[in-house]
Amino acid sequence: MKTTDYGFIGVGRMGAHMARRLLKAGHSLTVFDTSKDAVDELVKSGAQAAGSALEVANNTEKAFLSLPTPDIVTKVCAGLSGAKMLKVVADCSTTGPGGARIAHAELAKAHIIYMDAPVSGGMAGARDGTLAVMVSGKKAVYEQIEPALKQFGKLFYVGEGAGQAQIMKLANNMLAAAVIVLSSEVIAMGAKAGLNPRQMCDVINAGSGRNSATQDKFPRTILTGTFDFGFATGLSYKDVRLCVDEAETMGVPMVVGAAVRQMLAVTQAKYGATSDFTCIAKVVEEWAGVEIRSKKT
Repeated sequence: MKTTDYGFIGVGRMGAHMARRLLKAGHSLTVFDTSKDAVDELVKSGAQAAGSALEVANNTEKAFLSLPTPDIVTKVCAGLSGAKMLKVVADCSTTGPGGARIAHAELAKAHIIYMDAPVSGGMAGARDGTLAVMVSGKKAVYEQIEPALKQFGKLFYVGEGAGQAQIMKLANNMLAAAVIVLSSEVIAMGAKAGLNPRQMCDVINAGSGRNSATQDKFPRTILTGTFDFGFATGLSYKDVRLCVDEAETMGVPMVVGAAVRQMLAVTQAKYGATSDFTCIAKVVEEWAGVEIRSKKT
């Protein structure tokens, strides 16, 4: 097996798009995922397949992670202790700051540098290279991986501490979920009063209430009734839980955040962890006894 410029561990819905961005930029890449089909698709695009995460680590000095849960990140990082080549891991997963610190400690045992690099912007952002990439860790190492990270989107270096970028990511994802909840409630109220939901979004977006839900998620997936924005309810619930837990640990009140967490718990219980997180609006619809859908004017 030939050594490559980079490795990528976890090439699911987000990771696959990010890996393709590296390939399109001309970088050689070794990839691994527990899904053989996901790996095979990237091999067709020019990637080299590995049989394990450790095999990736034996074939490159710099690797990216894009994994679904903190536990999986920890397990993978612990399994890289015998790596022959790997020197830097840039973790694009959302683990929370606690998870980042654990991953940092696990990799440090093997003298591998951990860089926190969570991303935001959904599958479309990953595909188009328009993600917000939040990075924390050693500045000198950041400069080494910056050319690759630029392929994913706009970079924001937030500090040297392990977990600082995770704090930024959790703050963003809390807001992303919160505006769906509250926008669903007010638009359901308007729809029940006979207002046009699409026109409501237009008015809100022209005024002080505009937000990412009314500007993007409602027109694309809620008003159309498709509920397919591309971010799983279970992942959103995980991120919001991590955010509330971290805030409580830090002594920061998060009263509204706790309510958002509860709404996601209800959404997951009703529609499942693999449902789209815009299904929050379905819960509000059911409770309000009205559908939030586009209406012809």
